[in-house]
Amino acid sequence: MAHNPVNHPARPIYRAIGGLTGLYLVIFGVLGLIETSGSELFVQDQTTTVLGQGTNLGHSALAAVLGLITLIATGVGRNVDAAVNKWFGYLLMVVSLAGLAVIRTDANYLNFTVAGVVVTMFLGLVLLMAGMYGRVGSEDEARAWRDGRLVL
Repeated sequence: MAHNPVNHPARPIYRAIGGLTGLYLVIFGVLGLIETSGSELFVQDQTTTVLGQGTNLGHSALAAVLGLITLIATGVGRNVDAAVNKWFGYLLMVVSLAGLAVIRTDANYLNFTVAGVVVTMFLGLVLLMAGMYGRVGSEDEARAWRDGRLVL
């Protein structure tokens, strides 16, 4: 049995938080695409910033696509949003840790800065939280979860 709650009372709030996170990613991606249009896909310069984060054309396109998929999943609902939020949360945390590991090397293909790493990690944690608490299920599943968590 999963240890995540089913039919959490605040699930509409978590769904909205996941949607707002997707909206932020889309806005960041579109602004980054506008700022970096005409440059190379994975250019590594520390001068191109959007919303205080370093970016390039590849990073902006990736953020826009992830945000768009998150918004679509939020619109669909029916636990699709919970699954997408959870996996994209894990993905953003891995990408931010990888960005931190290569921040001052030639392997910094997404042009991360420290601020970009912090924001990406935060967005990953928010999406993970929204994915964990946004599940919807039948009343039997919710009862089984409540009964299971009370047994020590």
